[in-house]
Amino acid sequence: MSSLTEQRPSAAPVRRSTPKRIASLLQGVAIAVGFAMLVGGVALVAVQYRPYRIPSTSMSPTIQVGDTVLARKTDGGTVGRGDIVVFSEPLWGGATMVKRVVALGGDTVACCDAGQRLTVNGVGVDESYADEKLGPGAGFSITVPEGRLFLLGDSRANSLDSRSHLDVAGGTVAASDVVARVEAIAWPSDRMASVPRADAFDAIAGRSASRHGLLVPATYAAVGGALLVLAAGAAGGIAGLTARLLRRRRT
Repeated sequence: MSSLTEQRPSAAPVRRSTPKRIASLLQGVAIAVGFAMLVGGVALVAVQYRPYRIPSTSMSPTIQVGDTVLARKTDGGTVGRGDIVVFSEPLWGGATMVKRVVALGGDTVACCDAGQRLTVNGVGVDESYADEKLGPGAGFSITVPEGRLFLLGDSRANSLDSRSHLDVAGGTVAASDVVARVEAIAWPSDRMASVPRADAFDAIAGRSASRHGLLVPATYAAVGGALLVLAAGAAGGIAGLTARLLRRRRT
């Protein structure tokens, strides 16, 4: 007699339930979106901004010695009064410096009015960001040539700025020497913040301080994307661990 071999039915393929498939799809979408936000935010900051470390107290109290700032690359011809800029002026020694623009080409900048305020085109400027007024004995009156800028430090008693170079092109700096505009303090961590836009010159006709770029939104996008990726990954890991524990309890 021929032997009969018992044929066992093959096991049916295990299919994920619809809720599990939906959860897996949502997790994948969340990770993809988070990764795109992270990469996009980091890429924008890396392309448009450069870090600079502040070596002196000349911009105190706005920016302090030792701060690392993020400055957006810019054409010096687009900056306005009140912008804090990074520049290198060969006539000043060629060092990279950070100062505030207070007058543009064609402006007449002078010190001081009866309130010891800087004046631009005859208008007194209330500079709340400066640590002190220019004060007596600091008198000057300069008409800035076209294509050049007049710059001061916010720490008026501790800044080697346009006032210190009045004998060289009237203390002015070529707009083309500007390489970036400061928008934020990146380090130390307890001082991380956007640098406020100065509105002191808004009442004067012409270009006032520039609006900030996309640094803050890009930073939020990068941080939010990283958190989304981590959260989605953690949720998937917890769901998988829970499912394995439930299967073990059933066996």
